[in-house]
Amino acid sequence: MGVQEFRLPDVGEGLTEAEIVAWHVAPGDTVKVNDPIVDIETAKSVVELPCPFAGVVERLLVDAGATVPVGTPIITVTVATDDEPDRDHARPGGADQEERGDHAPPGRADQDVARDHAPPARQEVLVGYGPRSGVGLRSRRRAPAPAPRPEPAAPPARRSEQPGSSRPLATPPVRKLAKDRGIDLREVTPTGAGGVVTRADVEAFTAAPEPQAPAAREAGDTRIPVKGVRKATAEAMVASAFTAPHVTLWLTVDVTRSVKLLRRLKADPELTGLSVSPLLLASRAVVLALRRHPYLNARWDGDAGEIVQLGAVHLGIAVATSRGLLVPSLKDADRLTSLVDLARGLTGLAATAREGRATPRDLSGGTFTITNVGVFGVDGGTPILNPGEAGILGLGQVRQRPWVHRGEVRPRWVTELTLSIDHRVVDGEQGGRFLADVGAVLERPERLLTWG
Repeated sequence: MGVQEFRLPDVGEGLTEAEIVAWHVAPGDTVKVNDPIVDIETAKSVVELPCPFAGVVERLLVDAGATVPVGTPIITVTVATDDEPDRDHARPGGADQEERGDHAPPGRADQDVARDHAPPARQEVLVGYGPRSGVGLRSRRRAPAPAPRPEPAAPPARRSEQPGSSRPLATPPVRKLAKDRGIDLREVTPTGAGGVVTRADVEAFTAAPEPQAPAAREAGDTRIPVKGVRKATAEAMVASAFTAPHVTLWLTVDVTRSVKLLRRLKADPELTGLSVSPLLLASRAVVLALRRHPYLNARWDGDAGEIVQLGAVHLGIAVATSRGLLVPSLKDADRLTSLVDLARGLTGLAATAREGRATPRDLSGGTFTITNVGVFGVDGGTPILNPGEAGILGLGQVRQRPWVHRGEVRPRWVTELTLSIDHRVVDGEQGGRFLADVGAVLERPERLLTWG
């Protein structure tokens, strides 16, 4: 018997860490290859990992709820090894010969030991499988028990004292520099040979921010760890806000005709069970407007010094879930020629995201996004671009307002559209024309036919 460690793999989206959501096995359970053993939450989705070994679960090395980096051992499994030959096919006396090594050629034992202790070669592995050691000739000798993993070394202290003395090691010029800057050399981490504090060490110490005392905990405070989707969203929004110069445009639209059309569509048997809402018509309006204004379906390539206009529309839809905000994208939305197909795609996309079944492919590759803040009773806002996209449309709530219609003030169904653009890619005039076209389709939905 032998013990195999399964390390947290990169499940194909370049992640650096993941949270252990739930274990499906416990110590003592028997598992087969590809049996699901654990759910992990990455920055984009919840992924079920299969077991790459067959055997008996020995230990769960990481508790549910913990976040660990890729490569961390998460479970050990006791498996049968080649050291234990099949008893039904063992040759008489074979086991004794293997134990004694009676027929091993000279030097064979040394070769076996060297091979047993050689570092394993890392191979490319399938998604959900940890790294495996190189496959080759196996030793017939029983491998020694694995040594316990050493405890992580404590970080070096910020001291540079000479043994037996409280005086740090440093040259006179460095001491003068530290004195001029009011720095105690005993607080500087030395990097020079023999623990000598260098000028660079003092410069680095000067540039380092002062450590801040942790915020006081007030009675009744609740601290929520930032991880998973929430952490990824925060990092993406900061990167987007401080990379792409945002400009936001507003347009108030009379959508009374669209509201009447939606009422008729909800009674259509072909749309039974599908989401028929203002988002459906807004999505179709965006796709039509992107055909007329392809510079909104684009991205900025700073490395190449180019604006890349994309050939397909992968429409991102912001979905509020229990794990945070997700933006799955409906691939090739411009090829869905009917409202029925579009409604089916949007309904399935939202359900997949809310149920935690969205794949990395679902959650990447979007080219333009819609965020429907109207479902929360909000009139509008200034949406932040999804990283890598040139535009995002905010759809506010549809509600009755006094509106001048045919020369008279009447109650009409009105909504607010907000469009944020990357001003490196899209000019204000281009963004304005695009937004006006989206509004024109929602104001007169018959344009769904004439513009299609």
